[in-house]
Amino acid sequence: MFRDLHHDAKLLMISRGIRAFAFSYLGVVFAIYLDRLGYSTVVVGMIFSVAYISSALLTAVWGYLSDRLGRRRILMLLAALTIVSNVIYIFFSSLFFILLAVVVASVGAGGSGGGGSGGGPFNPVEEALLAEKCSAENRNQVFSINSFVGSVMGSLGALGSGLPQYLQESWGWEAVSSYKPLFALTILFSIVLFFVYSSISEQHQPRTVEKKISRKTGVFVTKMSILGMVDNFGAGMAGSLVSYWFFLRFGVELKALGVLFFLSYFLAALSFLVAPMVARYLGVVRTMAFSHGLASLIYLVIPFAPTFFLAGLLLTIRSFFAYMDNPLRASFTMAMVKSEERGSAAGVTGLARVVPFGISPTISTYLMQSVSLTLPLFIGGGLQLANDIAFYLMFRHVRPPEEIKEPVAQGSSA
Repeated sequence: MFRDLHHDAKLLMISRGIRAFAFSYLGVVFAIYLDRLGYSTVVVGMIFSVAYISSALLTAVWGYLSDRLGRRRILMLLAALTIVSNVIYIFFSSLFFILLAVVVASVGAGGSGGGGSGGGPFNPVEEALLAEKCSAENRNQVFSINSFVGSVMGSLGALGSGLPQYLQESWGWEAVSSYKPLFALTILFSIVLFFVYSSISEQHQPRTVEKKISRKTGVFVTKMSILGMVDNFGAGMAGSLVSYWFFLRFGVELKALGVLFFLSYFLAALSFLVAPMVARYLGVVRTMAFSHGLASLIYLVIPFAPTFFLAGLLLTIRSFFAYMDNPLRASFTMAMVKSEERGSAAGVTGLARVVPFGISPTISTYLMQSVSLTLPLFIGGGLQLANDIAFYLMFRHVRPPEEIKEPVAQGSSA
């Protein structure tokens, strides 16, 4: 699976795995950590909103700058900012510094290990750089393997979320202090990331003259952005605080949540390997729409689960279908835009997807606290299902280059 990959592609996959591992355990415990600091459910939602909105804005900024200043440099800068963010978490706990930390690097709230993402603003820059290291024929496979590595490491990272509980029970650590080692560990990982990025070569020459993306790219990006806004508003309602929802609904411990998300991310990893094979037969657009549509339907069923086991089982099964579109969407976007516009395109679509994802946690936590704990899941699942249908109708006739068979010229030999 890794033998024929470009050397730099392997380095990018290593970096994806490291980030997914760290952002995974932080993603599981972050909302609970804020709860332990004494913040209310609504304030927790507000912090997540600030994290996601700032992540969205910075995603667009870093994507734009990567096309002009160099993608490798931006990735190194983001690794350095992640170090700064975690240092703030270790030494400060007031609301001002918590908000400052999530704005600086979105650590804990702006990125997710699930689906192999693991790092908000890193993704568009990394995807543009990774696209340089593959061809149209193997692009879906390379992006899927990249996400597979991230999700496997994310699943292992989720197990690390049980460390605070272990330190409390076995070593008598105070509740808040028991979370600090996770932030310190992320600093060490980020230092490694900095040096991994510094060793990657870059073929793309940063643009210095052209300021605007082309009309064709603009139309495509606009469509993807509108759909992304609907999809991620629903995702923010249903999924951004799902570990917190399980914590409130069933009162489960961190160890149980760690195992749940380990299984969830592991199945997501398997789906990444399946994605290019399914896309080869059904096409990229159909695979994305059908797999994510099924996941949306499962989300509508989860609130009816009477026990943690059944709800966790549904969430785990959903993960296999929910994240299958992630590498395909990234590959699809890179295929449909010019190579010199990839960072900008990924940044803009990321901005459109993450801004609503940032707004919805505040609404979701308000509904959890004031109306119903399960209502956000119904709203979120319904919006995502509507997006899946609209995406299929809008792009059902669009095919990326690898799905277009060139006609054979007359007189050519077989």
